[in-house]
Amino acid sequence: MTTSHEISRAVACLVFMALSVCSAAGAPNYDESKVGNYTLPDPLVLQNGEPVRDAETWYKQRRPEIVHLYETNIHGRSPGRPEGMTFDVIDVDNHALGGKAVRKQVVVNFTGKKDGPKMNMLIYLPADAKQPVPLFLCLNFFANHRICDDPGVKINEEWDRKIMAKVLPDEKTRGTFKGWQIDKILSRGYGIAIIYYCDIEPDSIGGMQYGVRPLFFKPGQLGPAPDEWGAIGAWAWGLSRGLDYLESDKDVDAKRVVAVGHSRLGKTVLWAGAQDTRFAMVIASCSGEMGGSLSRRNYGETVDDMIRNFPYQFCTNFQKYAKHWDEMPVDSHMLISLIAPRPLYLNTGSEDQWADPKGEFLAAVAAGPVYRLLGKQGLDTDQMPPLDTPIMHTLGFQCHTGKHEILPEDWDRFLNFADMHLKNRN
Repeated sequence: MTTSHEISRAVACLVFMALSVCSAAGAPNYDESKVGNYTLPDPLVLQNGEPVRDAETWYKQRRPEIVHLYETNIHGRSPGRPEGMTFDVIDVDNHALGGKAVRKQVVVNFTGKKDGPKMNMLIYLPADAKQPVPLFLCLNFFANHRICDDPGVKINEEWDRKIMAKVLPDEKTRGTFKGWQIDKILSRGYGIAIIYYCDIEPDSIGGMQYGVRPLFFKPGQLGPAPDEWGAIGAWAWGLSRGLDYLESDKDVDAKRVVAVGHSRLGKTVLWAGAQDTRFAMVIASCSGEMGGSLSRRNYGETVDDMIRNFPYQFCTNFQKYAKHWDEMPVDSHMLISLIAPRPLYLNTGSEDQWADPKGEFLAAVAAGPVYRLLGKQGLDTDQMPPLDTPIMHTLGFQCHTGKHEILPEDWDRFLNFADMHLKNRN
C-alpha cells in the first residue's frame, strides 16, 4: 500500500523537472567574445605557494588540499560507510534477457534495517562470463523497472509507478529508457549496475528529509552544517555504497568498476571519483557547470544559475560565491585533476551550449599537467577536436553532434575507452 510519506517523497523527486527548466534572471551568454578574462588556480601550487614537483607531494599534500577545498566550499563533507549497512540479494536469474544475462537485484539497506532508508541496484552480467567481469556502475534518472523490457525487474517503489503515471500519463511504466545500451555492454564482456538516484535522495528543495542525509544528523540537528554535504554529495556517497556491494560480489571485478553519470549525475560521478579512488575509471556526460566545465568562463549556465536554481545540491558555503566566481579557490580543472592518474572520459554535445562543451575541453587541457606529473597522458592538445572525433588518452574528451544526452554511438566510444584501459588490467 502506498503511504503518504512515499507519495510526498515521490512528489519531491518530481520537482526537479520544473527546476531543470529554470533560467537565469538575465539571458545567458553564448558569445565567446563576451566570456571575459579569468585566471585559473594552479593545481600544482600548494596553498603556501610552493610548487608541486613530484608525485609524492601531489598525493601527500596537494591532492588532500584540493579535496578539502571542495569539501569546505562546494560539495561539503560526506560521511564514510555506515555501520550496520547490509545487502539483500532479492533476485538472481541466470537466464535473463533471453539467456544473454545474469540478472541480480540487490537492496542496500543503509542502516541494516529493512524498514529503513535503502536503495535498489539492478545488475546485469554476461551470462557466458568465465571469470569476474569489469562493470559500469551507473546513476540513473529513472526507477529500475523502467530501464528495459525485462518483466523480471521488480517494481520496488510503488509510489514511483503511480505518481509518474499521473504526472506523465504518456509514459509507460516499463521500457521507456534505452540509454544504457545493455545488450551492447554485455556483448563486449562488461556488466552494468544501475541505481536510481532518487532512492538516495529526491532531487528537489525539501527532498533532503526523504533521503540519507538526516541519518547522520547529531541530536537536535535539523539541517546540514555550512560545510556538510549537499544532494550531489549524497548521490556520490550512494554510488560508493553501491561499490561496497560490488566488492562483495564474486562475479564482479571490483577493481575495474567505471562510474557513469549524465548531466547533474555527471557532476556527481566526478565528485564520487574524486573522493573514492576505488573507482577505476569515470565517464561524465554533459556535466556542465560545477561539473567538467570551467566556472570562471561566463558562458551558458553559471555559478549564479546553480545557486539560484539548485542550492540544495551543494553545501551552504557555496552560496557565498554568487557573483564572485573568481573568488572560488577551485575550478573544474582541479576536480578533473583529482581523478588522475585514473582514466577519465568527458562526453559533451554540440547543441548543449548551456553546459559549455568548450569549457569542459579547456578544463581538461588545464588538468593535463597533473596527469603528466603522474606519468599519464592528458589531452596533449589545446585545439578542440572536430565533432564526433574523440581524444582517447588517459584523459579523454569528445563532443558529439547532438543534444544534452548520451547517444548510442557514445557507448561505442565509452566501451572502446574502457577496453583501452581496463580490459588487459589484472
